Amino acid sequence: MEQREIICTTCPMGCHVTVTMEDGKILDVKGNTCPRGDAYARQEVTDPRRVITTTIGLTDGNVLPVKSDNAVSKNRIPEFMQKIHHVAVKPPVQIGDVLIPDIDGEGNNIVATQNATA
Repeated sequence: MEQREIICTTCPMGCHVTVTMEDGKILDVKGNTCPRGDAYARQEVTDPRRVITTTIGLTDGNVLPVKSDNAVSKNRIPEFMQKIHHVAVKPPVQIGDVLIPDIDGEGNNIVATQNATA
């Protein structure tokens, strides 16, 4: 039997959650004070996900801050970073513009988080 201790980040409470697993199967989740903590802990031990924040090149030589519009699988982030860093975007760009659609095959996009003028 394996136990994993994590700190829930879904709200400011920061609950210390213990997940008990056996053969990769979750047997028990303890320490969360709300249902969101239970869901977070289960997700974190089976398929941790993160929002990507980075920069993308502009054709004028500058860079533009971007992020994924949803959390993506943590173990695939290096793959996505390679895709992002091989793209150059031509200004103008507006906040929220989708610069790389469906980067992960699950509908998650890379979007601009700042404006860039031509």
